Amino acid sequence: MLGGERRVRATRRAARVHIGAVALGAALCVRPALTPGAGTPWATLGLLTGLYLACELPGRCLFFGGSVPLAAGSFFPLLLAAALLLPPSAAALVAVPGSLVGRVDEPPAAARRIWRAAQLAVTVWAAATVHALLGGPAALGAPGPGRLPDLPYALLPVCAAVLAFSAVLAALDGSILAAAEQLPPRRAWRGLLPRSLAPHLVHGLAGLMMAVLWNSTYGPLAALFVLLPMYISCWVYAQYHREHAAHRATIRALVQAVDLKDTYTRGHSERVGRASVLIARELGMARERVEVLRFAGILHDVGKLGVPTRVLRKDGPLTPEERRAIELHPEYGHEIVRGIGFLGEARAAILHHHERLDGGGYPYGLAGRAIPECARVVAVADAFDAMTSTRSYRPGRPVPAAVEELERCAGTQFDPRMVRALARGLERYGWSGAVTSDEARVPLPRGGEAPREVSVPDGPEGKGTR
Repeated sequence: MLGGERRVRATRRAARVHIGAVALGAALCVRPALTPGAGTPWATLGLLTGLYLACELPGRCLFFGGSVPLAAGSFFPLLLAAALLLPPSAAALVAVPGSLVGRVDEPPAAARRIWRAAQLAVTVWAAATVHALLGGPAALGAPGPGRLPDLPYALLPVCAAVLAFSAVLAALDGSILAAAEQLPPRRAWRGLLPRSLAPHLVHGLAGLMMAVLWNSTYGPLAALFVLLPMYISCWVYAQYHREHAAHRATIRALVQAVDLKDTYTRGHSERVGRASVLIARELGMARERVEVLRFAGILHDVGKLGVPTRVLRKDGPLTPEERRAIELHPEYGHEIVRGIGFLGEARAAILHHHERLDGGGYPYGLAGRAIPECARVVAVADAFDAMTSTRSYRPGRPVPAAVEELERCAGTQFDPRMVRALARGLERYGWSGAVTSDEARVPLPRGGEAPREVSVPDGPEGKGTR
């Protein structure tokens, strides 16, 4: 316990030292602009700083619901425009006020704001320095009715500045992860630059357009025609990702609740989601429907939350009353998710994934095409993972044997089209991870044998009854 506390204290100390070092570097970057006689273009600097501050303030305002474009200090087109329009030390100042007042969702707020301000000051300074060293200001032209920008040649220093911006930002992001979370450096920096470079190039082109308009005869007002649409698009993009993050958090919470209650099938839900996606892609479904099928597979057993735990964890065969309790879980699941609008037809899959093509399933005994397509997909995925996973009451089957069993039951229990799609997907991509939390194989219950039928293909409800 004391060792863990020491590690936590050491981690916090390392993070504070790292933030202090980057903040000192940022102070050195901006210092020349504050020196008397430096010739800092205060009018341009003040206007860009005010615009950036205005981009961050909505995150602190209840009227906007506390939402900002991407995160505190994230409106990069404006920062890149500042790197193209201002000397390096002046450009480094643009992000500081906005970052210091921007929204922070997690403590410690002061340290996070200081880190973000220092990080962006250093990053913008690096981009502006590279741009200046490659002759970017001369290629961009002087403000007013003088020289026009030499756009073909101005692109090279702009691209180099964006590359420097992206590289320094990724380096600093990785360094704070390594310091604050004690991650190995290789893991902390893995993928940061490749993932961010393309979006930053788009932001750089927007910054170039803004800088060109800023220096034109139309002046800064014309530059707002680039700024406003870009800001709105960033806001919409952020709202989309925030909504998806909320969806994932909702699903993750439900799945974790099921896994905690039904330890026999821990991990089963995620694998059924993967198998459902495999089938949906082989069927050529649209991307949106594939995502819905993934949700359906992951949440197909959420109704087990309404089944008594003693029934779910029973080691022997189920009584008729216990079996009836188990067979209510699709209806329980449908009731649980009925109000979650983004699930769409996944709700029907949760309700009907135990229906059989011949009408012998539950809860409603639907047959043939009366069973929703998404439910027929999840039924095959569910049975496949149930057969290939090792459970506490029987060993898992090899993948070819499970596919053979599905093909044997196609036309009576399962839709042959879904079975063929799964077989094609497995042949193309293979399958891995089909082991539940039981990990090691254990002997079957006394008097039990590996089941032949798969009419109840998941959980302990099938023990000795399939």
